[in-house]
Amino acid sequence: MLIYLKLFEVLFPVFFVVGIGYYLGKKNPKIDTAFITNFAANVGTPSMILYALNPINISFDVFKYYFGYYVIAIIGFILIGIICLFIQNTKDIVRELPPLIMPNTGNMGLPICLFAYGSQGLGVSASISALIILCHFTLGVFLAARKFSIDVIIKSPPFYAIIVAVILLYYDYHLPVFIENTTFLLMYATIFLILMSLGIALTRFKVFSFKKALICSIGRVIVGPIIGFLLIKYFKLTGFAAGVLLIQCSMPSAVLNYLVASIYSPKKIIDSVASTIVVSTVMSFFTIPIVVFFALKYFN
Repeated sequence: MLIYLKLFEVLFPVFFVVGIGYYLGKKNPKIDTAFITNFAANVGTPSMILYALNPINISFDVFKYYFGYYVIAIIGFILIGIICLFIQNTKDIVRELPPLIMPNTGNMGLPICLFAYGSQGLGVSASISALIILCHFTLGVFLAARKFSIDVIIKSPPFYAIIVAVILLYYDYHLPVFIENTTFLLMYATIFLILMSLGIALTRFKVFSFKKALICSIGRVIVGPIIGFLLIKYFKLTGFAAGVLLIQCSMPSAVLNYLVASIYSPKKIIDSVASTIVVSTVMSFFTIPIVVFFALKYFN
């Protein structure tokens, strides 16, 4: 009975805030989310990285190993993504891959792991989120634009936050209390805003090809955690960190995939990416509780 209560405590806050965003988006279709996007990209996400990748939450060795494990997971996501798109005779597989290989480990995964495992879960989940952020601005842009752009990385505040955080983590240097408290406040503000913006986004994205989006979403939210479980078994991982890895592998497609596609890809690709984000997110409301229940029961 206790595990069901814990499951409710973990998931209700996340789904409730997404629901608030969805309600506001439906009530006011013209609501402007530009502030949330700019705040999250330039202030919130860097603050989240600096706070979460603090030696009080995670050691450098744990960061290094789980960063590496998720690199392997991404390779698995790429293979599954190619298969999902190939069986549907997709013409531009390269540009349609990002939503299948870059899940929403920040907006949804990080708060779920935080509520499930506390600050220790936050540290491991942030390690994985840091990798996905790097992938968005490197691999994501490369796939969407079919060319590599160093300018995107240079202009990305989260990139510098990751570098600073990893250096501090390596030398086991704790943030001064005033910086730790500031990044703590900004992190929680960011979690609320980006979850709400996810709900708003769901009211704006349209599904253009449900069958295609469904197959891709199955690859993301059902096959994804299976890949995570296989990694856990192969490397004999245990404890809360293994649970975080499993949860982060089960996340739906990240909204950032749409933002990148809208800049670098043609409209047909943008519509396809948006469709996968919507369907995978809706499906995740049913699959994530199962994965989190499994993680809490066997990896604690």
